[in-house]
Amino acid sequence: MGILERIKDIEFEISRTQKNKATEYHIGRLKAQLAKLRSQLIEGSKSAGAKGEGFDVQKFGDSRIALIGFPSVGKSTLLGQLTGAKSEVAAYEFTTLTCVPGIIDYREARLQLLDLPGIIEGASEGRGRGRQVIAVAKSADLVLMILDATKDDAQKDKLEKELEAVGIRLNKEPPLISLKVKKVGGVTFNSTVPLSAMDAKLCQSILSEYKIFNADVLFRANHNADDLIDVIEGNRKYIKCLYVYNKVDMLSLEQLDELARRPMTVCVSSQRAWNMDTLLERMWAELELVRVYTKKVGEQPDFSDPIILTPQRGGSTIKNCVKYIHTSLQTETRYAIVWGRSTKHIPQQCGIEHTLADEDVIQVVKK
Repeated sequence: MGILERIKDIEFEISRTQKNKATEYHIGRLKAQLAKLRSQLIEGSKSAGAKGEGFDVQKFGDSRIALIGFPSVGKSTLLGQLTGAKSEVAAYEFTTLTCVPGIIDYREARLQLLDLPGIIEGASEGRGRGRQVIAVAKSADLVLMILDATKDDAQKDKLEKELEAVGIRLNKEPPLISLKVKKVGGVTFNSTVPLSAMDAKLCQSILSEYKIFNADVLFRANHNADDLIDVIEGNRKYIKCLYVYNKVDMLSLEQLDELARRPMTVCVSSQRAWNMDTLLERMWAELELVRVYTKKVGEQPDFSDPIILTPQRGGSTIKNCVKYIHTSLQTETRYAIVWGRSTKHIPQQCGIEHTLADEDVIQVVKK
C-alpha cells in the first residue's frame, strides 16, 4: 500500500471514530501517524526534484509575498496592478503555469511578489503542480490568499486545508511547548496552565509513535495533540495571511460590508484597480518591516537608503541592524544613540539589544 492510500485510510478512520474521552488516545496516535506519512510524502517529493521548471525563483528584496488561490480568481491581474509585471491573463483556468515574480517599491522597501499557478484540490498530495506551488509559498514572509468574492467560503476552507496538510500554519503562533529528548528517565510531563485537551497518557502515546521514550515535555499554554505533533515534527512554517477578496465590483453594498468586516481581510477589484492602496498598507503592516536610518557624528542622517529590518530575518534590534552595516560591527559596537519612536528621550543612549521602531535614526558608538 502506497503512502497516499495509507493517508486516506487513516483520514477515514479518524472521521468515523466518535470523539470522546475514551477514544482521544486512539485519535491522538492516528493523528501522529498521519503527520508522519504527510512528512514522508513531502520529503519524497523534494528528493525527486519536485521544484520543477519555472518555480526556482531567487529571493530578492526585503520581503517575499506569495499569491495563493484557485485558478481564475485574478492573481495575475492583481500582480500586474501592484508591480507592473506581465503575467499571462485570460478568461480560462490555468493561464499561469510557472511562478511569475514582480517587485513592489513601497515606502523605500522592495517587496517581491510571486504569482503562483492556481491550486486545485489534492494539491498537497501532488495533484497538478500543487506541491511545487506550496513549496514556494513556504518560503514567503506573507501569503495573500486570493478569493473570489462571488463564491462561498468553501474555497477558503479548501485552500487552508491544503496548506495545513503540508505544514503551513496561517495566522498562528508556534505552540508554547518545550520538548527536550534525553537518553534515559522516561517521559516527564508538566504544564504551567490547566490543560483541557492533553494529559500525560496522551502525550506519551503520541511520543511513542515517533519512537521517543525519554523526554521532558512542558506545556506553557492550553494546547492539544495537533500542537504537540507540530512541535515534534519541527518543520511547520507559521506565516501571516491576508484574505484578499477579489471581484467585489460584482457585489451589493451589503455583501461588500459583510466581507470587509472580517478579520485579516481586504476587499479589492483587480480588474478595476479598486482598493490597491489599502491592500499595500495592510501588507506593510503585516510584514512589520522597520526602516532604520544611519547617522555619522557631526553629520545629518542619511535618509536616502534605509536599512530594512524584518522579524523573519533576525528582528529589529540594534545588534541586528549593525550587522547589516558590517558584520564586524556586532562585536565592535559599544552602544548606539537613537532618535525616534522606540525611545523615551530624544536622543537616547541604547544598548545593542534595544528594539528599534520604524523610521528610527541611529548613530553607532564603537568600543
